[in-house]
Amino acid sequence: RSVLLSIAPGPKRIMSSFVVSASRPTAARGSLARVQTQLAQPKLSVKARQHVRNVRSARLTVKASAATIVKDSTQLAQLASMTTLSVDTGDLKIIEELASTGLITDATTNPLFVSQAGQNNDPVYAAFVNEAVEYAKGKASGDEAVALAIDRLAVNLGREIVKLVPGYVSTEVDPRLSWDFEESLFRARRIIAMYEEAGVPKERVLIKLAGTWEGIKAAEVLEKEGVTCNITLVFGFAQAVAAAQAGGPPISPVPR
Repeated sequence: RSVLLSIAPGPKRIMSSFVVSASRPTAARGSLARVQTQLAQPKLSVKARQHVRNVRSARLTVKASAATIVKDSTQLAQLASMTTLSVDTGDLKIIEELASTGLITDATTNPLFVSQAGQNNDPVYAAFVNEAVEYAKGKASGDEAVALAIDRLAVNLGREIVKLVPGYVSTEVDPRLSWDFEESLFRARRIIAMYEEAGVPKERVLIKLAGTWEGIKAAEVLEKEGVTCNITLVFGFAQAVAAAQAGGPPISPVPR
């Protein structure tokens, strides 16, 4: 339940990745044991070795576009039958298309997607930006206004995604705050407050925090407040252990 496996897009990055939450720990352990057994065998074919590498890194190349995946739904349906699927993009049209299959439960965004939304000439995204700027100007100034506008834009995008998926919508705290416990906590609480102002309950929001000591400790506090968190930017085993010791929020490992 506590590990998020990223299935990456193809080299052209035509569509964004899926994130798969391992909801069956026993099955996951069994898969890992099978992989370890395979690795211990000296006479694996090239094809088998490649399969093992794919399983270990949890990466599956997507061939073309969202339409291709939906059309060739066998793989997606198999994954959906075993776990919870979360589409990782800020493109509302792609989210709507994939959610319409009934196989996608959650959606996740990150600062890159929010930034792309801000630069999109689409009137829908332009309205998100304009509202965020006006909101921030009315409540702060200088650097604080910029930070508030960034958070507001993320919430504006997220509250539209909530209408498309039945589960969580994740929103990431500014990764530049990865080593700042107090500010990470403040920004996370502010994001939740803005969602609730917009009529989105905190039970629908997943707050993403960096897998630093400060980020993990902030997640520990937020989880006790009833805010569900996800530890992202996990590059090593020590970070996973720290997250588990902090109460076990889901983690997003990044293959190196």
